[in-house]
Amino acid sequence: QVQLVESGGGLVQTGGSLRLSCAASGSIFSINVMGWYRQAPGKQRELVASITSGGRTNYVDSVKGRFTISRDNDKNTVYLQMNSLKPEDTAVYYCNADGQEYYSGSYYPGNYWGQGTQVTVSS
Repeated sequence: QVQLVESGGGLVQTGGSLRLSCAASGSIFSINVMGWYRQAPGKQRELVASITSGGRTNYVDSVKGRFTISRDNDKNTVYLQMNSLKPEDTAVYYCNADGQEYYSGSYYPGNYWGQGTQVTVSS
């Protein structure tokens, strides 16, 4: 099994910053893409940012120039630096990883989710 553990959410005022972290552990062989999604009340979950193992990044338009995704491949950890936060960034943020597990002599592809961390931006 693969577990993703997130940290770093909280309450911040408009214009403030937060840094989210997500560490993957367990029977990981490789992780291709890691990303952050968010879901606000009454809205669908959306991709915020993603990063490949080679460092290629992708952002939703609403966070470009404000959020930065990065990862430490040796630690199987992904980060999301969020600056200039706005009330509309308020949501539960979920870490996601797409990769492979190795156990019992075989490789298994998988897609994994963290438990979510609340980010609240007050106006």
